Amino acid sequence: MEPTIVYPARMIRTMDPARPTVEAIAVRGERIRAVGTVAELLAYPGAVLDERYADAVLVPGFVESHSHAGTGNMWNDTYVGLVDRTDPDGKLWPGCRSIEEIVERLAEAEGSLQDPEAPLLAWGLDPIYFQEERLSTKHLDQVSATRPIHIMHTSAHSVSVNSAALALYGIDSETTVIGVVKDANGNPTGELQEVVAMALVAPLTEGHGALFTNPAALRAFAQDGVNTGTTTLTDLGSQVLMEDEGVDMYRSAVDEDFPARINVFHFGVGFGKVSLSLEDAAKRLVSLRERSNDKLRFGNVKLMLDGAIQGFTARLLEPGYYGDQPNGIWAVSPEEFHEAFETFHRAGILVHVHCNGDQTTQLFIETLETILSKYPRPDHRHTATHSQLTTAAQYRRLSALGACANIFANHIWAWGDQHMDLTVGPDRASRMNAAATALRHGVPISLHSDTPVTPLGPLRTMKHAATRLTVSGRVMGEHERISAAEALEAVTLGGAYMLKMDHEVGSLEAGKFADVAVLAEDPLEVPATRIGEIHVYGTMVGGRHHASNVAAPALAGRP
Repeated sequence: MEPTIVYPARMIRTMDPARPTVEAIAVRGERIRAVGTVAELLAYPGAVLDERYADAVLVPGFVESHSHAGTGNMWNDTYVGLVDRTDPDGKLWPGCRSIEEIVERLAEAEGSLQDPEAPLLAWGLDPIYFQEERLSTKHLDQVSATRPIHIMHTSAHSVSVNSAALALYGIDSETTVIGVVKDANGNPTGELQEVVAMALVAPLTEGHGALFTNPAALRAFAQDGVNTGTTTLTDLGSQVLMEDEGVDMYRSAVDEDFPARINVFHFGVGFGKVSLSLEDAAKRLVSLRERSNDKLRFGNVKLMLDGAIQGFTARLLEPGYYGDQPNGIWAVSPEEFHEAFETFHRAGILVHVHCNGDQTTQLFIETLETILSKYPRPDHRHTATHSQLTTAAQYRRLSALGACANIFANHIWAWGDQHMDLTVGPDRASRMNAAATALRHGVPISLHSDTPVTPLGPLRTMKHAATRLTVSGRVMGEHERISAAEALEAVTLGGAYMLKMDHEVGSLEAGKFADVAVLAEDPLEVPATRIGEIHVYGTMVGGRHHASNVAAPALAGRP
């Protein structure tokens, strides 16, 4: 019989109201046998003491319910984003604070390429940060006039390319594809917005980007999870599950040593071509459940409806964008969306829908209501993911329909200043990512990063939801703040509930998987502004210990 290992800690928060804090947890094999005092747990047959976490704080392993496994692949390309980011190996990459710094970093990367025909690929750009001048072919052609250059914007809803890339794919003043941005003279600027326009240059990034996944990317993605205390990850939008080769790739990579659980969603509609009919895709997803295991889950689907608010491609109800910009772009027609949603719902599949704008949330609600009227299904847990501009009235309807909201709290910090000043204005921005309103109306919530759009890190996400601070230090909607305890529940049990995994993960209870985040400090005891600074020592996943690659910060001088 396997031994029962008792792990005491300085503080253990279980997220179980019956025993919210305990002295220790007892683990047998992959699962928690019990929680309680050290004396209680050592009384179990075969119990042994392991004090490796005696000075740490233990909380349930964080659950990230909207992320992309291709994040692990992004670090093969050049990072040119504004904010500093840390890669899975623990290396800090300083942000590029100006177009000049972007050009300088690209030129350095270009100089290191040996193949003169290989494209230069980069990621992380967000033009909304540079209002004085928008990055265009004029800047990228300084790096190379002959080598194609492709930069994925941080939202993943737009790209920027140079003149060589435009010429390679025949994109010019005569191109009429929606999303090809042109200047006052009718010439392409190099910016391509949303799926159809981005597809024109897609061959440049084959084998790269957030939606490309291979075993190496999965391992890097999982290590990012270890570094941030995240034990359950989501690949929200895989395009390879309709082929056995793609499924086998996940199954071979996610072995017993893999340091995280991963829930893989099929990308149903809204991004690129689909390889099977909706009916056939639904049948295959149902059958793939049999190929799931404790570390790897199949059988869910993501649908995509609109673009990004900071890219002005999300769909908004009146009064629309702050500067009266044109409304955004539907990723798929409302009719196609309804057909897909109904097909997957009838098959008993969990559906998460990308909803940034409030017009998109409205379509989600109306479609769900129609489908449920025809095909009732208890405990469906269909989810509006991002849910950024969802109104109080819409949250009341989501609650009545039994739907969930996965709220993009990281946007408050990453683009809060831009949302107040440029995209939707201070009034609507104060209601964005309205976690307090959702909870008030009884809507189950989680909080997410959508990595690589923003960095994976549930502790930082908690901080953003609890403080609603922007980069400049302003508060974007003080009345939508939630408590640190509510935020902690959102990134543990909240995410688990949304994935229909709350019977297995999300709290430290007897019978659940022994999935734990090992922290240097208690997130409910430090000031909310410091939650995101808490160092993560690593994780326990199914009783196995995994160490972070990020060095612990110096503590001297910390308030």
